[in-house]
Amino acid sequence: MKISMDIELKDIPGQLVRALKPVSDFGGNLLSVLHQRDKKTPSGRIPVQLVFEIEERRLDRLVEVLKERGVNVARIGKERLKDSMVVLLIGHIVHSDVRETIDSIDSTGFAEVVELSLSMPAVDKKSAASVTLSAIGKEELKEALNILERTVNKKGIMVISSV
Repeated sequence: MKISMDIELKDIPGQLVRALKPVSDFGGNLLSVLHQRDKKTPSGRIPVQLVFEIEERRLDRLVEVLKERGVNVARIGKERLKDSMVVLLIGHIVHSDVRETIDSIDSTGFAEVVELSLSMPAVDKKSAASVTLSAIGKEELKEALNILERTVNKKGIMVISSV
């Protein structure tokens, strides 16, 4: 699971390493660290933004260890949907009930339509849409694409996806 976390560190040497080591110890994979040394929180601490991947079952214990080490955990954001792809749809998208098309993905529980950009040149003309699908994993993303293709093919809409 991808986690974004805002932490606050005491303004003394060694605190960043003290906060990052437990992430590694719990099997986490750091993706980014934004250490804002020139800023201070209202409590006089240094704000740090972390993004990392970790097994969900280990997150609560990691937070406990960080707190035991004097790290203030200000915010935790869980990013459930890890994999994404953009596909193009061409056809009478709006007139064929775009909501049903989106619901066919969103109702799976493992994938969602997270972005839709639509271009309609005229009411009687075919439209084009860029659709971003996100899912909890690569296999689920493939299945979401299959569901989308089955749904829109019945409506005469063409799907263009990357190879």
